[in-house]
Amino acid sequence: MTTLISHPLPLLAVGLALGARVIPPRLLLAGLFCTLLPDADVLAFKLGIAYSDAFGHRGFSHSLLFAGLSGLLGALGCRLLGCGPLQAGAWIALASASHSLLDAATDGGLGVAWLWPWSEQRFFLPWRPIEVSPFVHGFFSARGLAVLASEARWVWLPCLALALGGIALRMWLASGRRVRQEAL
Repeated sequence: MTTLISHPLPLLAVGLALGARVIPPRLLLAGLFCTLLPDADVLAFKLGIAYSDAFGHRGFSHSLLFAGLSGLLGALGCRLLGCGPLQAGAWIALASASHSLLDAATDGGLGVAWLWPWSEQRFFLPWRPIEVSPFVHGFFSARGLAVLASEARWVWLPCLALALGGIALRMWLASGRRVRQEAL
């Protein structure tokens, strides 16, 4: 799995790049929460559910069905999120799906059950540059630091570039509008 530090970053970067006029703050926060939600499945270990089980780690909660159901809940709660149902549903579904996409880019584990319940097959992306994170007991070790370095290279830096690039583009477009308005 990718660390809980990195899971929210792609969605945060897109939200910052698009700005609060497109992604209202409450919608952004709900999305950030939903990027972490699929890993609640680690509680299954405490219940004796095996990793490879459909309800184990990277199973149901990492599926496209789960992302879709999350999006449906987002659409139903759109007024609380300060936007329309289509926007809320799409953003929340994207948030949930982004989690399993990052996990599928790691170099370990059993893969992601994207097609559950139609198939229990686990999938990885063809390109898997992110080192899989150890669970909590091994996180503060040399391996944990190697994982963070891997995530910095493949997740954090691209997300920073996306966020800053989007903010710069929005500022540039806004300054062009001001210039045109002043010319009138």
